[in-house]
Amino acid sequence: MSESLTRAVRWDTVVGALLVVLLLVSFGFVDGFGNALNLSFLIGNTLPIALIALPMTLLVVCGEIDLSVASTAGLSGAVLGRLWNEGMAIETIIPLCLLLGVVCGLVNGLLVTRLGLPSLAVTIGTLAAYRGIAQIVLGSDAVTDFPSSYLDFASGRLGTTFLPQAFLPFLVLLALAVVVLHATPFGRSLFAVGASEEAARFAGIRVRRTKLALFVATGFMSSLTGVFWALHYASARYDNATGLELSVVAAVLLGGIDFDGGKGTLGGAVAGVFLLGALQNVMSLLNVSAQSQTVVTGVLLVVSVLGPRVARRITVARVGRRASPTATS
Repeated sequence: MSESLTRAVRWDTVVGALLVVLLLVSFGFVDGFGNALNLSFLIGNTLPIALIALPMTLLVVCGEIDLSVASTAGLSGAVLGRLWNEGMAIETIIPLCLLLGVVCGLVNGLLVTRLGLPSLAVTIGTLAAYRGIAQIVLGSDAVTDFPSSYLDFASGRLGTTFLPQAFLPFLVLLALAVVVLHATPFGRSLFAVGASEEAARFAGIRVRRTKLALFVATGFMSSLTGVFWALHYASARYDNATGLELSVVAAVLLGGIDFDGGKGTLGGAVAGVFLLGALQNVMSLLNVSAQSQTVVTGVLLVVSVLGPRVARRITVARVGRRASPTATS
């Protein structure tokens, strides 16, 4: 019984329960929420956040953060549009965009791991730099005439279901990330680095190499998201995905990933992503203004930082009360 109560106040469990409650209430009381087209929109619009949340979760567990992810996605989309306008084959352009994301992540990682700069400051700087480069590359143009087969894959559904076709590749990436974080020595090393970088170094973990790999993976996934964004919305612009970093960070922290590093689960992060996505979808159906939705996202960001700490205090206090009679006996 006591173990069940302890599990009940785990923050990621609370977020999962809130997601279930929100879905049940929305199905029952929000007009249009349950139809297949809206559910497809909900998942399709949430996928960009979910894709970047996978590496971001590992990065935050390791005690770092990358705020340049949306600008990397925007730069990737701008390069996609520019090279397509130049007549290059899209089968060649997409690998180049992914390679560009690797370079962006490598720059962030080298500045953090080799120069010892804080990732928050570094990625705020590259957030502006990558977005500026994207504007130089594509200007104010919008490229829309991509091959229909790619547009259909990015925005189409699986048969007569509400599931987007792109959801299946996401599930594969999610399974891969879960295995890496929770079932491999590399994943355990991330928790060790996030809990105490110095202790991890003494234990033989190559901290700088580990962090560099995570920044590169985050850049790769951000550029993949930029390509998906341009094809899903059939529009490559330099300002694609603007503000997406706020949603990604809010969703990851909402899912119980400790901002100080060393704690969290991918299940919690994914629950946070889809809780935020469902909430934004419901607010859109209820005609809540975009400004108000931004306010709600900001409030959730604050709650997501405070909530897990309060949940841990409750857990520690509960464990302490259980241990007290044993210690005094």
